[in-house]
Amino acid sequence: MTAIELSSYAGLTAMTLLTFNILIGLLMSVKYNPVRRWPHRRINTFKIHNWTAYIALSVAVIHPVLILFSSTAKFTLIDIIYPVNAPKQPWVNVLGALALYSLAFVVVTSYFRGELGRKRWKSLHFTAYGTAALFYVHGILTDPNLKDQPIDFLDGEKVYVELCLLIVIVAMALRWRWQLRQPPPRVHRPKQPRSTGRSLTSGFGKAVNCEKS
Repeated sequence: MTAIELSSYAGLTAMTLLTFNILIGLLMSVKYNPVRRWPHRRINTFKIHNWTAYIALSVAVIHPVLILFSSTAKFTLIDIIYPVNAPKQPWVNVLGALALYSLAFVVVTSYFRGELGRKRWKSLHFTAYGTAALFYVHGILTDPNLKDQPIDFLDGEKVYVELCLLIVIVAMALRWRWQLRQPPPRVHRPKQPRSTGRSLTSGFGKAVNCEKS
């Protein structure tokens, strides 16, 4: 097995983990309870969500590094970090590099979500969807043999990437549909101060007595 083939398998593994991570995140966003629903077991979805992200990032880093060990690809470390002038498919590899950097951003900001605050972290975390899009486009457009051959969209690896993309799109559509069915959030009105009728009445009585006297 060549270094390019190992790199291809690493990329597919990272994409699988990222797809699974997004699906777990969508379930968490709708407050899915695995105890009340299937599989009726206590599962720490938060921990699974975190660790799939960590492993996906690690495998995604290994994916381009393996190309350095290929004698035919002729990639350098600069071509991996900044692949604008890469010897093969430079712009497709730019998408891959952006996907890797974006994934690193999502993982690092999630690790420091306590320091960032929930509201700020949540707005940054939406980057995960853009990250997934970059991964899928990179996976579909990349020639797995790095020979600049025409893309075969019915190739086994391409079909797998397209299937992962379709699953995420369907899951996001279901999540959006669930959100539309939710009741509008309650408006918390500030409490009105209690009326001091008793003190006003007593004051009014004193005023009347003063006039009579």
